[in-house]
Amino acid sequence: MNEKEIIEKKKKQELEELIEILGNIKGRHTELVSVLVPAGYNINSVTRQLESEKSTAANIKSKQTRKAVTDALERIIRELKGMKETPQNGLAIYCGNISQKEGEVDIRLWVYEPLKPLNVRTYRCDQEFVIEPLREMVAVDEVYGLLVIDRQQATIGLLEGNNIKVLQRLTSGVPGKVRAGGQCLSPDALLVKKNKGEIKLEEVKKGDLLEGINFDTMKKTFNKCINKWSVNKKESLLIITNGEFPSSHIDCSIDHTFYVYNKNKVAKRIASRLKVGDFFIGVEGKLIKILSIDKAASGRQLIDIEVENKNFFANGLLVHNSSQRFHRITEGLAKEFYRRVADDMKRHFFDMPKLKGILIGGPIPTKEDFLAEGNLVTKLKEKVISIKDLGYVDEHGLELLVEDSRDEIKEQELIREKNFVTKFFEILGKDSKMAVYGYEKVRIALQRGAVALLLISKGFDRQKSQELEKMAENISSEVILISENHHDGEQFYHLTKGVGAILRFGLE
Repeated sequence: MNEKEIIEKKKKQELEELIEILGNIKGRHTELVSVLVPAGYNINSVTRQLESEKSTAANIKSKQTRKAVTDALERIIRELKGMKETPQNGLAIYCGNISQKEGEVDIRLWVYEPLKPLNVRTYRCDQEFVIEPLREMVAVDEVYGLLVIDRQQATIGLLEGNNIKVLQRLTSGVPGKVRAGGQCLSPDALLVKKNKGEIKLEEVKKGDLLEGINFDTMKKTFNKCINKWSVNKKESLLIITNGEFPSSHIDCSIDHTFYVYNKNKVAKRIASRLKVGDFFIGVEGKLIKILSIDKAASGRQLIDIEVENKNFFANGLLVHNSSQRFHRITEGLAKEFYRRVADDMKRHFFDMPKLKGILIGGPIPTKEDFLAEGNLVTKLKEKVISIKDLGYVDEHGLELLVEDSRDEIKEQELIREKNFVTKFFEILGKDSKMAVYGYEKVRIALQRGAVALLLISKGFDRQKSQELEKMAENISSEVILISENHHDGEQFYHLTKGVGAILRFGLE
């Protein structure tokens, strides 16, 4: 740990101590005054506002509360008048009566210059101090990258403490709810091939001439099959009709498009929107009624073809030509979009030293497709700690992603602590001379400069903890605070009485 990191860590610990002190103070009445001045704000304007607030405080009915608030404001005003300008990162001042005994007054003042720019302006008299902005500063040492994505758009963000920042919004140009035709049928569906008659779909080859209809002339026509695909579909439907075999049924994907007779005209409709009682168009224009629609076996291999005239007969029913070409185009646009998002994530996050993890959200299966096809660099892919199903891909989506990932974020903190505790016990078990525990033994090791890593339970005595941390700082030892809200931390606290150390060299 270099000198700058040591200084930053010390300042953070000082802030944590201040937060703990202020957080434990509860006023008997609204006698605690919080003044937060943002970076760059005119300090003279704050002084004038507080002078006005002091006049308002004179109207407080309770004599004790009135005097406590007035005294606190006067002390704050004196402090501000001694400053020529607002400190670089702003200013936080807390003052008020902290006495817990009715009728007694104990006015205390805390003046704090933040580690980072303060972005809020606050004046409040209450029974507790406003310390949430300070808590957020403690939490921003480690940040998380955020991505919410679907095929049309994506939002890249950053989680700093409790603050979510939008870094970039992107759009893909991929068409949304567009359907250019049907998709897949079962391999045993019967088509009509010119000069051969009925042929199974699985036997169809490119170049075969297949029976369909020319809608301009409304006459039968034979059109060339120009492509064929085998497709794995998770869902399919079995549709039973009143037609004669082979038109008595058809087995298809839920997105296959059929021609139906509706309100004296022919219309296109996908299978998932068909209803019992609808009429298919059959051979020679015969109307064939749907009797039932049921789900077929899941996870089936179906077949998709493309013909020149955009339609053909399958099991005697007129169906629409495949939209696979359209599908290929949109898939290509989607992959290009995924790679563009991955490039922008690399630009934002690759060299971010405090990046601890990446959270990704979006609809099924877009987020998985992005990770599989977006070519996200390995360094960032390895940092993905949470993948969540979400319906929003805007700023609200970022908020939902963070909320749904709280357990994963918390788990990362626990894993880090657990790793240090495990390392301590492993060294203690293998070579007891290279690890010590208990306040007295650790203190002696620190005095001799032997401590490489100091572990302190957060529940350990505060005064003794500060003493040991200062000694560790003097010999450039790393300090790790261990919480007791997990098994390893609880075990560490009970077995070591709250403090342990891994040594640089053994002690006699």
